[in-house]
Amino acid sequence: MTEHTTIATHSGSFHADDVFGVGILMGVFPSHTLVRTRKQERIDAADFAVDVGGQWDAARGRFDHHQRGFAGARPARLVDGAEVAGVGYASAGLVWAAQGEAYVADLARRSGYVLSAEAIGETVRSIDHSLVQYLDIVDTGQGDVAPGIFGLSALVAQLNTNWMEEKGLDNEAKAQLQQDRFCEAIAIVRKFLDRAIIKKISQLQSQDIVRNAPRLLGGQVLHLQEGGMPWTRVVVDEMPEVLFVVYPDSDGDQFQVKTVPVEAGSFVSRKDLPQSWSGLRDQELAAVTGVADSVFCHSNLFIGGARSLEGALRLAELALQAA
Repeated sequence: MTEHTTIATHSGSFHADDVFGVGILMGVFPSHTLVRTRKQERIDAADFAVDVGGQWDAARGRFDHHQRGFAGARPARLVDGAEVAGVGYASAGLVWAAQGEAYVADLARRSGYVLSAEAIGETVRSIDHSLVQYLDIVDTGQGDVAPGIFGLSALVAQLNTNWMEEKGLDNEAKAQLQQDRFCEAIAIVRKFLDRAIIKKISQLQSQDIVRNAPRLLGGQVLHLQEGGMPWTRVVVDEMPEVLFVVYPDSDGDQFQVKTVPVEAGSFVSRKDLPQSWSGLRDQELAAVTGVADSVFCHSNLFIGGARSLEGALRLAELALQAA
């Protein structure tokens, strides 16, 4: 986008939802002027107003959720056959719903990826589900998603100025310090957001490669020829017979044997590596397995490895045979 825009949000203390919403607009409209104010005439004159102004009208660039009667929320969804109300919007979700596709498409283009409209939409939905809705939940008081200052919303709040830093400053200097911190918060949040988007894109780009990878040892071992490739979702959802995945590690000097979780995000595996291998390395592991180039087995039995592909496949074969 080449047009110059003015983005308004409230002055004073900031929260993750206004930081996120303004950051998205800054990304979509790189030529912009940021205005932090509570003066209605300046808000009305801006092209976009985030978390201020008392209006929600995406077509007019208005993304506030504080007005009386606001009931904006994500669509209801089915959970175990029952309809559950969607998470209510704060400004982060309002901006993401309107501008998320443009943000993802621009980041993909700048990163050298070509995405279909379907992939862009899936990425936007994934980021909303895994990140943006939680910013909205915290901001609107729908729940506390992380204790203490562990969550992103709480960490963003730590970047606000405090009374010791503001002591002795006139109004202009204080406003400038607050704006500097606000922009610092935006840069941090966008860094995490951009990496999350790229990770999702990498998952989408890898899906067909994972689906077409060779399945060995009776179809129970998937062999990926590239290390670091996201495979969990495809294997968990589409390959119920696969128990182990073998792939080269990032350094290229060994091959990993990784268990498959029963579901994405679970620490429970479809089948663990043998208990007798737990915590063993090098010669100790080789003595137990008979695989001369064995490297290690994690004490929690979810990953092991050998120097060669042949060695890793032999470890996987032995693990399949174990009770």
